[in-house]
Amino acid sequence: MRRIVSAVAGLFVLAGCMLLGGVAERERVYGKSAPVITESFASPIVKRGENWMVYLNASDPDGDMNRIVCSVDYQAGVDHPYPVGIVKIGKNQQKELSGYFYLTTSDLYGPVQITFTLQIQDKAGHYSPPILFSLSVVEPSSKENWQEEPPAGIFQEENLGPLMISLPSEIG
Repeated sequence: MRRIVSAVAGLFVLAGCMLLGGVAERERVYGKSAPVITESFASPIVKRGENWMVYLNASDPDGDMNRIVCSVDYQAGVDHPYPVGIVKIGKNQQKELSGYFYLTTSDLYGPVQITFTLQIQDKAGHYSPPILFSLSVVEPSSKENWQEEPPAGIFQEENLGPLMISLPSEIG
């Protein structure tokens, strides 16, 4: 019985060290005062013509979050890089942020597969760890809404603004 208790206690100590090591590694890579995205949500599918909504909760110990930086990592059928899209963070949300930004899909045609990476940058140049999202834009073949709603009670309905990335309207 003592061996089992000792083994369990050892596992708890090891898990605690690994957890603290993860925090230390994040601070080493992203900076001690880097912003942190604590919650995120985006529907994986949307009908062409709908605005794709990306919900975020984030915080910054220094209270100087400056902008949301988003890049398109992949779009099926496209082999060129995209410019980075930026959403400016208002002064009232630079310490604690909760809301959504959106991407307009009305100029896209056919089924489109896109992968996005987003980070939050503060005024000191620190970045949050990246968050990855995948999006499928489908043709509006029915009046049914394809976009999933965010979980209730987690995000504020604060419009942070549009994501200004121009995606090709036709591939090929």
